Amino acid sequence: MLPVVALVGRPNVGKSTLFNRITKTRDALVANYSGLTRDRKYGEAYYDERRFMLVDTGGLTEKERAGIDKEMATQSLLAIIEADVVLLLVDARAGLMADDEWIIAQLRAQEKPFLLVVNKTDGINLDIATAEFFRIGAEKIYPVTATHGRGVQNLMDDVVALFPAEDDTPRPTSTGIKIGIVGRPNVGKSTLVNRMLGEERVVVYDQPGTTRDSIYINYERHDKPYTLIDTAGVRRKRSVYETVEKFSIVKTLQAIDDANVVVLVVDGHENLVEQDLHILSLCIQSGRALVIAVNKWDGIDNDQRERIKKELDRRLNFIDYAEIHFISALHGTGVGNLYEAIEKAHDSATRKLQTKRLTEILEVAVDQHQPPLVSGRRIKLRYAHAGGSNPPVIVIHGNQTNKLPDSYRRYLEKTYRRELNLWGTPVKLEFKTGDNPFSDRANKFSTKEKFKRERLEKNRKRGKDKKRKGSK
Repeated sequence: MLPVVALVGRPNVGKSTLFNRITKTRDALVANYSGLTRDRKYGEAYYDERRFMLVDTGGLTEKERAGIDKEMATQSLLAIIEADVVLLLVDARAGLMADDEWIIAQLRAQEKPFLLVVNKTDGINLDIATAEFFRIGAEKIYPVTATHGRGVQNLMDDVVALFPAEDDTPRPTSTGIKIGIVGRPNVGKSTLVNRMLGEERVVVYDQPGTTRDSIYINYERHDKPYTLIDTAGVRRKRSVYETVEKFSIVKTLQAIDDANVVVLVVDGHENLVEQDLHILSLCIQSGRALVIAVNKWDGIDNDQRERIKKELDRRLNFIDYAEIHFISALHGTGVGNLYEAIEKAHDSATRKLQTKRLTEILEVAVDQHQPPLVSGRRIKLRYAHAGGSNPPVIVIHGNQTNKLPDSYRRYLEKTYRRELNLWGTPVKLEFKTGDNPFSDRANKFSTKEKFKRERLEKNRKRGKDKKRKGSK
């Protein structure tokens, strides 16, 4: 097992900044905003040839609060329980606060080894900044500046020394299928993530915008590795005012590109709205395999269900390759069926396609339905080969392919999808026109050919003169 290091502290003391510094990434959202981090965020880090997991947590406070703050505190306390080493961050400029002392009491009650990290020490005297914190009885205090990295190396030297003996277990070579859960705010994405994991892994609250960052969660199901990505809800652009929410949307778009399969969650009670279609277009543009989950299916009467199904069939006719599942993330109804659709979509998106088979399908399709004539010449499609995967890319070679109408392109796409059994993923067709080897050579006519061309030109002019006289 990898050692686990948890970052805990009051809100807005720099935990996410230090997380990014140690992991050498920009995975955690950072802003001068209290309570920005809400879920446990895991990141893999390396130091001194040691590999460990770093956990970013939400802010902890002594005061027992209700609502979403209570859920955030629960997630932070769970991170402390599973950690091997805890880094307690305090603010040098704010001094020792009552909340800091309460967190220290919690750590000592659980007998967790922790290191006291005094952050934001840039521009101030270190002796003065750290003097107040010695009264809590810490053996050593680590003054750092997370934004610039000052003091982080000394801190990590002592953190690594607290790790247990290095495990000889080989590193996993793959995280499995990456499943991105996307949708509008408050449609049940985090509830679905917790249901698929079988634990309360992310904060769930009846309030739009609960999730602010993209949370990557590695797990196994039936001995198969998966990575779930819980994302922030995407609202309409005119409804986004806070800068933090803009960054959350950027993280969501990055998660869509990073995922192998995207599960679009829509609210069954609200039917399909324009924002759902906008998010769907983002998934299509990314080229990712797609599964649509209609959530909150429980509590809907049969007549309303039929109306919703007809509406979905009508409005999603253009994306007939995506499977639609009706689920209840809260009660677990239909959630298990999502895995079958995800596996099928991932297999279709990553399957290796043989050139011989692709060319055979092209020949049969052309025989059954010939391409149209362009300027009196028939468009010829000669052969096809694979050009990539996730999504599958099929490259078709021929002549005048740039003049092939969209209707015929769609015909070929559906033919390939049907013959190769590619469902749950878009299929991209690329057309390449072969170069004419004689395009740079001027025509050279023999004496006889020149005489014939001159005679034809004279006859053509003579015919025009006769027509002109006859019309007069």
